[in-house]
Amino acid sequence: MLTSLVRLRGALQQATLPLELPGVGERRTQLREMVDQLEDYVIPRVMTLDAPLLAVVGGSTGAGKSTLVNSLVGSRVTQPGVLRPTTRSPVLVHNPADAGWFGQDRLLPDLHRVSQPTNDPGALQLVPAHTVPEGLAILDAPDVDSVEKSNRALATQLLAAADLWIFVTSAARYADQVPWEFLRHASERSAAVAIVLDRTPLEAADTVAAHLARMLASRGLKDSPLFIVIEGPIDHEGLLPADAVSHISGWLVELAADAEARAAVVKQTLEGAIRTLTRRTHDVADAVAEQVSAEARLREGVERAYDRAVDDIVAASADGTLLRGEVLARWQEFVGTGELLKGLETKVGWLRDRLVNAIKGKPHEAERVTVAVESGLQTLIIEQAEAAAERAEASWQSLAPGQALLAGAGEDLGRASRDLRRRTERAVRDWQDDVLDMVRTEGADKRSTARFLAYGVNGLSVALMVVVFSHTGGVTGAEAGIAGGSAALGQKLLEAVFGDQAVRGLAERARRSLAIRVQELVAGERARYVDLLDAAAVDPAMPDRLRDAARRVDDVRYQSLRGGEPHSH
Repeated sequence: MLTSLVRLRGALQQATLPLELPGVGERRTQLREMVDQLEDYVIPRVMTLDAPLLAVVGGSTGAGKSTLVNSLVGSRVTQPGVLRPTTRSPVLVHNPADAGWFGQDRLLPDLHRVSQPTNDPGALQLVPAHTVPEGLAILDAPDVDSVEKSNRALATQLLAAADLWIFVTSAARYADQVPWEFLRHASERSAAVAIVLDRTPLEAADTVAAHLARMLASRGLKDSPLFIVIEGPIDHEGLLPADAVSHISGWLVELAADAEARAAVVKQTLEGAIRTLTRRTHDVADAVAEQVSAEARLREGVERAYDRAVDDIVAASADGTLLRGEVLARWQEFVGTGELLKGLETKVGWLRDRLVNAIKGKPHEAERVTVAVESGLQTLIIEQAEAAAERAEASWQSLAPGQALLAGAGEDLGRASRDLRRRTERAVRDWQDDVLDMVRTEGADKRSTARFLAYGVNGLSVALMVVVFSHTGGVTGAEAGIAGGSAALGQKLLEAVFGDQAVRGLAERARRSLAIRVQELVAGERARYVDLLDAAAVDPAMPDRLRDAARRVDDVRYQSLRGGEPHSH
């Protein structure tokens, strides 16, 4: 059992609910309470079944819990709160012979031990008292309905660590909703509970007690002992008369003296706690599964938005779209009006070609085409990145967890990143350098030919870019003929220098190089969203791990109940 419980605790500790889904706040609280109960009570209790019975005194504000504890012990061991909310450490009173059971490594290990009163809620004050019988310890907890959130959380934690709840309410407060929520949880997990109706006027005792008994029965607590403390004077130490609490102290002394009865209370509460933990683990697994599903939807929205951007950029850079406006005008200036074809068909010496080239200023015109290509590609990439950011943001805004992630992102994810233009400029230039290197390498053995020299590496590189941009010939309308003719000129120029097969290879390599750089740029934009999801660290395997851990605990529990072997799943 211990091994399976430790494994369950590990699974629950690693389970996270980072996405803001409806009801997730309650689930996070539930998860934290489950881990606390395993660490504070269940695991320590399984390790030390012979430890004293821990009776936690909890209840409503002003019900007189501390006065009751002091009166049961017979001395002022815990300070009643005059001002509300009272912030102080919980107090555990035990027989000096039982001191060894309450070390830091035992019950409630995250509360450090102190021997003096303190206002530190992270401390547990240990008070030895010979008036408390061996085998029993009494813990005074904060108000369950305290206006101070930390007090309420500590009260919940302490009550979950109880073998026995001594639930204190008053004639004026017994019908309040908050305490009954705690009692409902106690009933659901079969915890041992005793009810103390404190500060009860004598004339109202029978009526109030009868009503409270009916309320207990209707909520599954009809077998819980009910004690009534009649309202009366307290002495100078703040204690009730001994006979006012004698029926409660007598019951506790008898319980402490009866090892079998004590063990039965521990077993009842411990088994109920374990059974409830495994059941609630399946609820947590369902909540984690919802997180996994939500994370997948968010991720899918981002992937779809940016995959489309890549596709649109690659398509627009191959269908002739870029052979418009400035790029087309500069290319036309470079190739001239029919002179390119004429130059290709005429056998001229390399010297004359170089002279013509110099006179016409074609290297300068080639540079203009390069600049126009650079500008056109940058504009295309940035426009598509902006559109992708808008689509991704819209997909997240349609989901509550996406809205929360966007709100906490620290930047406007609906726009392209601020440094995209700089990164795009560099990427486009790097691609153009790639194209230059391809042409330079391919023409290594043709550098002395007239055709190569006539247009140079820059001119041939520009021609290759034009061929890449008209790969699928998507331009329509009046520009189709111009763009198509321009691409044909570029193709002829390249083929005249390198040959048909080589040109196809060059164009394909240039296209791949451009696609890779586009994907890298878009990946950088996509990462702004994906990194948020990765940081959430939603583990798709966690629901199954939680359910498996819960089943293992149940297997051991069934085995102990039936005395047989645990079955496997």
